Amino acid sequence: MNLQDTKQRFGIIGNNPQLERAIDIARQVAPTDLTVLINGESGTGKEVFPQIIHQNSARKHGQYIAVNCGAIPEGTIDSELFGHEKGSFTGAHEARKGYFEVADGGTIFLDEVGELPLTTQARLLRVLETGEYIRVGSSKVQKTNVRVVAATNINFTVAIEKGKFREDLYYRLNTVPIILPPLRERKDDIYLLFRKFASDFAAKYRMPAVKLSPDAERALVNYYWPGNIRQLKNITEQISIIEKERDISLDTLLQYLPNFQTNTLPVLTHAVSGNSGGAEMSERDLLYKVLFDMKKDLNDLKKVVHDIVQVSGGTIGNLSSDDSQVIDRLYNQDSNFPIVSGNDHKVHSPIIVKDPGAYAQPIVVEESLSLQDKEIDMIKKALKKHKGKRKYASQELGISERTLYRKINEYKIEE
Repeated sequence: MNLQDTKQRFGIIGNNPQLERAIDIARQVAPTDLTVLINGESGTGKEVFPQIIHQNSARKHGQYIAVNCGAIPEGTIDSELFGHEKGSFTGAHEARKGYFEVADGGTIFLDEVGELPLTTQARLLRVLETGEYIRVGSSKVQKTNVRVVAATNINFTVAIEKGKFREDLYYRLNTVPIILPPLRERKDDIYLLFRKFASDFAAKYRMPAVKLSPDAERALVNYYWPGNIRQLKNITEQISIIEKERDISLDTLLQYLPNFQTNTLPVLTHAVSGNSGGAEMSERDLLYKVLFDMKKDLNDLKKVVHDIVQVSGGTIGNLSSDDSQVIDRLYNQDSNFPIVSGNDHKVHSPIIVKDPGAYAQPIVVEESLSLQDKEIDMIKKALKKHKGKRKYASQELGISERTLYRKINEYKIEE
């Protein structure tokens, strides 16, 4: 089966060289029994590649099981993977086979493998190295012959440093790495995917397919897409159902692209484009968003000060002592920083102080410069704005819901 046949069979759309390289690696490694680790951001289509590997292997007639490790509670994950004996814990009314026993001779796909508890990681390492495992509540060693394909969107280097993931297990899983590019690095594929999704939803809901104006198409291609293909598909479906007009303008499209201006700032795109670690990438996005919001707040503050001075006759001589100290600190230390007013980009000249030495020393306000503190503050504001609904808060912040959940636990944020 060649590259184009593989794309057609598994519904892969796009001609990006990084994507085609990932498909080629999956096809080459399929006939072997090597463990494969698929790394990429959430929503990049990682779940397709284990199927490519399984269907092109000698195990294709065996069982294929996909397990979402992040969706199984920590207390039951060992039982799900390795099985348990009757009476081994409360509610275990009968013995049960685990996935590694059921999939003997086949393939197991461990999605979000980075979410596994450390105790389960130790069990998994033993299976990968010796093919042996023990059911929960049993002392009998059992054997299995399973091909393991794992996927994650976390940065393993950070997880290992924090003691959340075993280094030996990482190297055992990462025998053959496959890295999927984020959608923002596949700009030529974005509109192709949009047209495919629009056509599919038109057939599903029995309506004409939506089309984008040239301006809307450019905005679609240049959007940051933090949710990648999954987000693009969801937005295409929303537009197909909600909009009555089939020709979509730029203004209409922007209503469906959250934080469009923030997510398309060149400095932000440049700063994170070289990183392929999904979770870390999302955290960086959040931190950059904090910095841009801080800059906007500073511009707003300077505009307020300028308006105060205009009311006072163009000088600070008629202001109170506290006001003069604030203005003196704000402008004497950064006299070349312009003030942007609204959307008209009007730049005001720096305020000239008649006699700076005549005023008291500026009041120094100590503000926390910790990015972690800013991140916590942004998360709290987003949760408050959306009344504790994590789904909408994560969309507001431009990160995945799972990343938000992890940060809430990590920072012990009370909702």
